[in-house]
Amino acid sequence: MKSLGKTIVLLILIIVMALGGLLWFDYLGVVNARSLFSPLYKAMGKEPQTSVTSTSSKPIVADLDQDRINKQLEAIEIQRQELSRREEDVAQREKLNEQIATELSNREKSQEEREKTFKQNIKKYDDKNVNIEQIAANLNGMAPQNSVSILLAMDDQVVIDVLRKVEEIAKRTGTASMGSYWLSLMPAERAAEIQRKMLSKPESLN
Repeated sequence: MKSLGKTIVLLILIIVMALGGLLWFDYLGVVNARSLFSPLYKAMGKEPQTSVTSTSSKPIVADLDQDRINKQLEAIEIQRQELSRREEDVAQREKLNEQIATELSNREKSQEEREKTFKQNIKKYDDKNVNIEQIAANLNGMAPQNSVSILLAMDDQVVIDVLRKVEEIAKRTGTASMGSYWLSLMPAERAAEIQRKMLSKPESLN
């Protein structure tokens, strides 16, 4: 009889605890038992919490997933800006390299043109020098009057070049130069003009 009393007491205690837990969960809005406990709430002057009132009174402020997405987007934007700056730097360096390459190419072309002109001048001088020496040799082999007639038909500079070449050949071969004699056979005015130019101009074929 004593054990039966304890069992009844325990059952009553369990029921009270169950009703108390159900009442608490209903108040918090976890379960909906308002119809069961509404007379009790009215007697106590309380309003049970619902899921709507709970979430509306304390809205979720931070969304961790959205925060992670925002940080990832921010990191991507920083990387994009860095890549854009690097692309601009590379483009500027490429432009500078192109300018340097163009300048070097122009300098190389200019140098090639100068070398070409120099070689042409050398060839021109060599050809003229060969021609002048051939004319001097031919005139040395002619009668003086014939040589003078040919010289008188030439420009003064060519006559000067031939006379100088005759002097050069005479020194090289150890023979007498015919230049002075040819000048003596020329008209005095022409001979004087040629001698004046020979004294005023350096020895050049230009």
